[in-house]
Amino acid sequence: MLPPITSLQNPRVKQAVRLRDRSGRDDQGLIIIDGPREIERALAAGVRLRELFIQADILPPDVEQQLAHQARACDADVLDVTSAVMEKISFGDRKAGVVATAEPPTPTMADLQAKLAKLKKPPLILVLEAVEKPGNLGAVLRTADAAGINGLIVCDGRTDLYNPNAIRASLGAIFTVPLATASAPETIAFLQQQKMSIFTARVDGAVNYTAVDYRPASAIVLGSEMAGLTSAWQATNMQAIRLPMLGQVDSLNVSVTAAIVCYEALRQRSA
Repeated sequence: MLPPITSLQNPRVKQAVRLRDRSGRDDQGLIIIDGPREIERALAAGVRLRELFIQADILPPDVEQQLAHQARACDADVLDVTSAVMEKISFGDRKAGVVATAEPPTPTMADLQAKLAKLKKPPLILVLEAVEKPGNLGAVLRTADAAGINGLIVCDGRTDLYNPNAIRASLGAIFTVPLATASAPETIAFLQQQKMSIFTARVDGAVNYTAVDYRPASAIVLGSEMAGLTSAWQATNMQAIRLPMLGQVDSLNVSVTAAIVCYEALRQRSA
């Protein structure tokens, strides 16, 4: 253990704080992860930590020892910090007693394809097009993990994948669900190559979301709340589905829509 960090002006602390902004993440090529669960899931997924900041009087001793051991195993520095330093580098008002900086994973379509090829059942994946809010991305990933979704493609994303809001909202599921990023044409070509049925969630969808069969290899495609899906997803070989909207509003939050449709798919596949 290196000497405790007490100063808010410490260079390591200042660099960690900069990772809260996208420019800082881009400049340093690193991400920041808050909380023991999120860090444990990142480590289990093979994410390489650079630093582990620990406030020892908050973390249970067994959790502290386990995280420190795993961090040292990947040559990360384990740094003891004071309460003031932890408050400075922690996410918002959250103070879980541990924060890590790490090298971001670099998921590719080839990686996703390799994982899907190992499945013993037809794959079910989600596609998110042009989602802007990292909190929504994280919430969808949390649902995807819970519902057993086999992968998620962020299509023409408008937020960086490992935004701290996305990591926090996902509870670390961003490290457990197979991911890829791609453009709309690349994504459509991939889905067709995989011979997947493509279901696009649209306000003007032709059929109810419960009236289609998700048991074959399938992709559920969701767009942003503001604009919905682009015209790229209006081809004749795609099935537009809708959720009943009985009130005055014409759309649901994308994470809510994802949860409803994913659990319908899980119900069908479990029957």
